[in-house]
Amino acid sequence: MRYDILTIFPEFFESLFSFGILSKAQGNGLLEINTHDIREYSDDKHRTVDDTPYGGGGGMLMKIEPVASALKSLGNRKEKSLVVLTTPDGEKFTDKMAREMAEYEQIVIICGRYEGVDERIRDLYVDKEISIGDYVLSGGENAASVIVESVSRFIPGVLGNEQSPENDTFNQSLLEYPQYTRPEEFEKYKVPTVLLSGNHGEIEKWRREESIKRTFLKRPDMLDKARLDNDDIKLVKEQKEANPPTFKLYIALVHYPVYNNRFKIINTAFTNLDVHDIARSAVTYGVKKFYLIQPNPEQQKLVNRVLDHWIVGEGSTFNKSRSDALNLVALRDTLEDVTREIENIEGRRPVTIVTDARSADNMVGFEDLRELIFSKKEEPYLLLLGTGWGLANEIMDSADFRLKPVSGYTNYNHLSVRSAAAIILDRLLSCKI
Repeated sequence: MRYDILTIFPEFFESLFSFGILSKAQGNGLLEINTHDIREYSDDKHRTVDDTPYGGGGGMLMKIEPVASALKSLGNRKEKSLVVLTTPDGEKFTDKMAREMAEYEQIVIICGRYEGVDERIRDLYVDKEISIGDYVLSGGENAASVIVESVSRFIPGVLGNEQSPENDTFNQSLLEYPQYTRPEEFEKYKVPTVLLSGNHGEIEKWRREESIKRTFLKRPDMLDKARLDNDDIKLVKEQKEANPPTFKLYIALVHYPVYNNRFKIINTAFTNLDVHDIARSAVTYGVKKFYLIQPNPEQQKLVNRVLDHWIVGEGSTFNKSRSDALNLVALRDTLEDVTREIENIEGRRPVTIVTDARSADNMVGFEDLRELIFSKKEEPYLLLLGTGWGLANEIMDSADFRLKPVSGYTNYNHLSVRSAAAIILDRLLSCKI
């Protein structure tokens, strides 16, 4: 593998590649790492490589001519060659990508700088744009060093032990199991007995189980990509039982006040399917309580008849899973009744989140809201779902957050509330398995 790194700071890489596995791999002829100073290819005496952007704006852009000249100076590139640009808006770098890139014979890395590069650099020369994460650095040199080391680990002979990259974290989409070395006991903490047994079959089984447990607890999203057999899935289910959700999300389906299609305030009717399906989604994703806000006395009688049938009546023995789901449902007259009840349970008023199919200013996205729910676990949250043609403005305006509408790749936006609820809960609370 040959790396050619185009940068305005070639000295950045001198120490990074002069020790450890990369240094040994270069000494053994497995890698060739070259740095090229883009300033040397500038055509003016000041060695200028940046300029102001057309159209104005802050910051400077990397000029196209020095980069183009640096690329041409490389001569005839190898047959399996890849030109990479490090940039914040590139594809996120992953273990899988590193493995694929290790199949090339030559990787040319253009280190972005300043506010970015002239767009024609991307259009004319770049095969792949890569970001190492959603954060900002002064330039692409750090990203280039990460790419070189990660890719090189998959080149035969670089690690010495050919099995090493296969057992690394992320290769199987599982975090690595706990590891121990001497002494056997330290401050009353002992090495697990199975690791001292000499039974390699039991050791491998223990490691697999610990790897799955650790992944579920720390990075459950990774389980979606992992190849799991029935024993693995059984273990994940056991972990769910042993580690119930710690977030505090409540949901409410509002029948009043909501709009009709002429945007008049109405009280909508109870819908059997909505309650059944949303209740099952709520249990699946760990919602603490599912409220129905329905002040109409006749509608309340109907709701209670249905709930009684499934919770204490004939339905409770006919379909236990349905009964378990509907046990989560509580009927209340008003939204204020619901918020007051949650405050009594949790000791603080819930953060309210409203949903709507219509767009508005300053809406919060699913990822940001998910992060908030999982990071501030002491806070209770109340997610409000509207019936009819949506929640009344008085509810929307008093909420703490307004969630962005569920969106696909078309402009069609007329989901049933039970479909929207399932999608919203999955995006906010799914552990990806």
